Amino acid sequence: MIVADVTFYPIGEGVSVGPAIKSVINKMRENKNITVYPNSMATVIECNSLDILMDTVKDAEKFLESRGFPRIETILRIDNRIDVENSVKRKMDAIK
Repeated sequence: MIVADVTFYPIGEGVSVGPAIKSVINKMRENKNITVYPNSMATVIECNSLDILMDTVKDAEKFLESRGFPRIETILRIDNRIDVENSVKRKMDAIK
């Protein structure tokens, strides 16, 4: 399983991006092929393949573009671990 985090910086509508990030998270949650875990600095995504992840990020960027943002900076980190069951739950259990 893929565990990734993505941070979107939609630029062009003032300083606060909270409403835009909330809307893009809600849009990503419509995708039943992923699980989304928003947090204060990024959004963690679980999915079964790199193709699903990349399509998710691409769709999120297009969604933000459709909301009128002329510029979107995106940071993406991917943990594609195949030697063990990779999940947010496993990672969280490891640090308890």
